[in-house]
Formats: sequence, C-alpha cells, structure tokens
Amino acid sequence: MPRGKSVSSGDVVTQLNQLYDDYWEFTLKEYPLSATYLGDHRYDGLLEDASADAFHRRVAQSKKYLDRLRSIKKPSSKPDQLNYELFERELKDNLEAAKFRPYLTPMTQQSGLQIDIPELVTYHPFGSLSDFENFSSRLRAFPRLVDQVIQSMRTGIRARIALAKVTAEKIIPQLEANGVQDPKKLDLYKSVENIPPGIASRNALRVRSNIEEAIRQSVVPAFEKLLAFFKEEYLPACRSDVGVWSLPDGNERYSYTVRHYTTTNLSPNEIHDLGLRELLRIHAEMRAIVDRIGFKGSLQDFISSLRKDRSLYNTSAAELLAGFKKILQQMDEKLPSLFGQLPKAKYGFREIETFRAEAAPDAYYYRPPEDGSRPAYFYVNTFRPEQRPKYTMEVLAYHEAVPGHHLQLAIQQELTDLPKFRRHGGYTAFIEGWGLYSEELPKLVGFYNDALSDFGRLSFDAWRAARLVVDTGIHHKRWTRERAIQFFLENTALSELNIASEVERYIAWPGQALAYKIGQLKISELRARAEKTLGPRFDIRKFHDELLGDGALALDVLENKMQSWIDRESGIHS
Repeated sequence: MPRGKSVSSGDVVTQLNQLYDDYWEFTLKEYPLSATYLGDHRYDGLLEDASADAFHRRVAQSKKYLDRLRSIKKPSSKPDQLNYELFERELKDNLEAAKFRPYLTPMTQQSGLQIDIPELVTYHPFGSLSDFENFSSRLRAFPRLVDQVIQSMRTGIRARIALAKVTAEKIIPQLEANGVQDPKKLDLYKSVENIPPGIASRNALRVRSNIEEAIRQSVVPAFEKLLAFFKEEYLPACRSDVGVWSLPDGNERYSYTVRHYTTTNLSPNEIHDLGLRELLRIHAEMRAIVDRIGFKGSLQDFISSLRKDRSLYNTSAAELLAGFKKILQQMDEKLPSLFGQLPKAKYGFREIETFRAEAAPDAYYYRPPEDGSRPAYFYVNTFRPEQRPKYTMEVLAYHEAVPGHHLQLAIQQELTDLPKFRRHGGYTAFIEGWGLYSEELPKLVGFYNDALSDFGRLSFDAWRAARLVVDTGIHHKRWTRERAIQFFLENTALSELNIASEVERYIAWPGQALAYKIGQLKISELRARAEKTLGPRFDIRKFHDELLGDGALALDVLENKMQSWIDRESGIHS
C-alpha cells in the first residue's frame, strides 16, 4: 500500500500484525528444529535446509518483508510503534549479517549439526507413534544436511572464509563421538529406551528397529563422511591466526558484530579501555575481601591458593548437582521480594551431554517451549567436577536460572500481547546483561553470606570485564591465543580448564562475549538513576517489572523506556 493512502489506525495494526505473523511462520518453516524446540510440531519430521540456495531465499524474503513494512504507515500507539521499530531493526540486521555469508561457517566447537542432532532427543516429542516416525524421518534426512554443510564449507575454503584451526580441531572429537557403529552407544538411541506403553508392542518393535536402522545406515555414515572431510580437507585450510581480522572482510565483520551484540556504537578501542577500567574497580573490591579474610599476599597469590585448595572444589557430579539445587531452592523463596511478576513456567536440572561437555561452558539455560510440554532446563557441566569450584556455584546458578535467564526469558515468553518475533527473540546485550546484573542482585536479599562466595561473584564480574579486553584484543588488536590466556590467568580467578575453553569460544564467536558487561552496566546505570531520582519512592519490584515487561530490548530502546517510567513515577509527566 502506498505511504500516502489514508488508512485507519486499526487497519494499520491489522496489516502489521499479519506481517509479523507471516515473518514468524516463515521463520518456523525455515528452521524446523527451532519450531520443535518452541513447541510447534508441524515440522517435526524435517531438518533445516543448509544450502546456499536456502540462504539466498531467506535473504530475499527478508528484503520483501522490509519492503512490506515500509509500505505500511507507522502506527499511532506507543506499543505498536515499538513493534514496528523493533521489526524494522531486526530485518535490517538480518540483511547486514547476510553480507558476511554466515552459511560458509555452519559449525564451531559450540554450535552446528554435531550439537543439534544429538541434542534432538532432549526436546523432540516421543509420546506417539507419529512422533517416532517423525524422528526417524529426521535421522534419514541427516545425510542431505551433511552434504549441504560440506558444500558450504568447501565454498568457504575457496573464499578464504574458514574457522581458526585451534577451534576447528575441537570439532573432531565431537564428530568421532557420533561416528560409532553401535547405535545403542549414541545419545540418539535414548529416544527408544522408554517407548510409551500406549504404543502397541508390535509397533514398538518396529519403531526401535526403524530408528536403529536410521542411526546405523544414515547418521553414522554421514558423521563419518563429515569427519573425513574435516580431517582431509577442512583442517588443512583453516586459519593459523585466531582473530577475525585474518578473514578477507575481517575488520568490517568485527565492526558489525560489535554493533550487533552490544546494540551500541562503541568502538573496539572504547570497549577495550572500558574493560581495563572495570577490572581495576573489581580488583579493588576483591582485594578488600582478601584483606577481610586476613590473607597475607597479593591478589594473585590468593587466587593461586584458591586454585590449589582441593577442598574448595567438588568431588563428584552428584555433589555438584545437589549443591546447585540447594542454592536455587533458597533463591526461589526470595524472588517475591524482588519481583511483582514471576513466570508460570518451572525449570529443572540436567547434565550437559558427555559428547560435548569438554567444549561446553560451566552451565547454560534452555528456555521452555510455548506449549508448556516440558519445563525449562538449567544445564550443568559435570565434566571433571574436581576442577569446578564450590565458591562460584552461587553466582553461576543466579545467572543461568533465577533471578537470571529463567526469570527473564520465561516472563518474556508469557507476554502474549507481544508478536512472536519479540516473545521468542531479543537482544544479547539485554538477555546476558540481565544475567550478569542478576549475579549481584541476590546480595539485596541476604545471599553470598560467606566471603569466598562473594569473592566468587566478583571473580565472575572480573571474567566478564576481561572479556571486553580479550575479545577486542583477539579480533581488533591481533592478540594471540596464548596472550589472551595469559591475560585471563593474571586478571581472573578462572581455572585453567575454563580459561582455554573461554578463549576458544571468543575466537569462534567474535563479539558475542562483549554483550554481557555492556548490558549489565546499562541496567545498573538505569537502576542507579531511578534510585537517585525517586529516592524513598523507588520500589525495586516495580523497577524490575517495568524493565522486563516488554521483553529483551536493544539498550538504546531500553534506556528511553526506563527514562519514561522514571519520569512517570517522579510525577514529571503526570
């Protein structure tokens, strides 16, 4: 519709809502694993099309959606304007990202089909015969997906767009773990270990046989083919330099990722310097705790003593899980004093699968599906528990579960007035900024009772500040992997096991690690502003409800929203 044509506000909103729905439907159809994960089961028998043609189809469709959006008059109400602006922003970001052809590097040690396919058993439904048939169809489609990925990576090699060798090498054991000949040794086989009693025994036998056959004839050979490609073709073509600057379009690519993940116009140099300043502040707080404890020696001496004191570390996976459950049970009881609105969705606990635990983080969060068919999950890495300290368990639990990711993302998913692209999407700087902000929040309600746990909290804060230095160091200032590791050893209390994994994560995922500290600082700044302006009228429950009430937002949008709330609460716009 031409811009100038008169149209009622109701018609405008109807057109926009239809556009948002069309976009979301297209997204689910293009990414069937995501659809299943979110509880939409229309595409449960399909895998993603990872071909170059599919990539170009998605780019063309984003352009069409942007043209449609711009043909519709901007709505008059504030909530509808926000939807419009965020949708336009998302489409423009999709198109800018496409310039860097992300399909050419479809795998890292932390993402890709070698993670996605084994993980299917954690969220694909297994309640009916058709569910098992869909699962079998997905397994049989796996060789096609592998062929597409290999073709894309070959194109990447020709374009000199390939992974850094140090991270690509971490993919090899992941592929080897899925290339075993006995289907019963794979996580995928868990799908038939507990076939529901409602499925007739003859059908149960057929289901088990079909899935075993699909694993043996389709999945295992495809993984072996991919493994051979990695060893023979891909690894020799990988970059020896670890920074994204070593790619043909590296500097432009990094500038984009910094803007994308931080939602700011901060330069890499500004972010690097901010990280150094934050480390000075945090180290001073850590030093104060060391002095209170009575330790004689430098901060680094104290950190070294923590690394050597085996009594401060877990002894088993069971001890680790039990500790997390106790911490979060206590935190759950305190949430009503910090929030007026709490999510309906519950969360459970799971161990990170063995095949990928070595390259995985300490823990992470899986949001619940929209249909409520399963809870959210707090995934815990129990690999080598003797290297996982007890004094960082509180801070980790608060970040990943409550009041961190579970509380924020589950609330967002339950905001049924928002279009689905907002309910299920968001901005890393907000989501991870909230997670980091949530690490300190429990101090307000009496947690971090012992000095070591509070030191653990600060050690995590130092870790995120160090990320600002190391990520920009690697990708902008051309640091080596070894220099990045040394910086972490000198400035954080992370274990050597975690440091290597962290640095390799930043190498594979440029810019993403910047979002945490940038987002946390903005949320903390907004709270300090509200406390100063409102004084005794400041209500932290209202502040948090307002902050979370529109889902994850870009930081500039969040600032405008919260300033309007502060003005209303203070009576400026009453």
